[in-house]
Amino acid sequence: MAGKKINPWLKAGLEFGPLLAFFIAFSRLKTQVFTVAGTEYSGFILATAIFVPLMVISTLALWRLTGRLAAMQIATLVLVVVFGGLTIWLNDPRFLKMKVTIIYLLFAGILGLGVALGKSWLALVMDEVLPLTAEGWRILTWRLIAFFLGLAVLNEVIWRTLSDQAWVNFKTFGLSVLVFAFFMAQTRLFARHAVPKDE
Repeated sequence: MAGKKINPWLKAGLEFGPLLAFFIAFSRLKTQVFTVAGTEYSGFILATAIFVPLMVISTLALWRLTGRLAAMQIATLVLVVVFGGLTIWLNDPRFLKMKVTIIYLLFAGILGLGVALGKSWLALVMDEVLPLTAEGWRILTWRLIAFFLGLAVLNEVIWRTLSDQAWVNFKTFGLSVLVFAFFMAQTRLFARHAVPKDE
């Protein structure tokens, strides 16, 4: 069932606003330490404490305004709440950083399971906006599986070897740029395997 249309700027604000707020909060608080009930918390933890409820509010607002949520939005929200909550509760930034790895492994696994079952789950969620032939969906699915696995590995390398600021920059801007570049690189595939208009 198609959801209600809303202003694209409002939709983009709700989808990317919490992440941008996390970036701004971390950039302002990264050198500070806060003591709450005798426990010291870094700026990263406080930024996470801002990010998690904003993510919940924005996702619920999207659901309220459009009448639906994509499976990827629901999975992302659950992982943000679980791993963001663990980050705050255990006072350990690693959990939020690992969330990115887990979500991309999850996406790759779901698409791989679809391939194993002979189903194009990608086509089920994207066919209305991107009608492709069965072969086109098969190729795109395999490419996305490889891409998601690559993002999972890249995230692990960045958070384990670079600074918190480098990881926050990657999470806020790098991932979006890489996803955009991936789909731009598929334009020949889209043109070659597009379903003719008369169909």
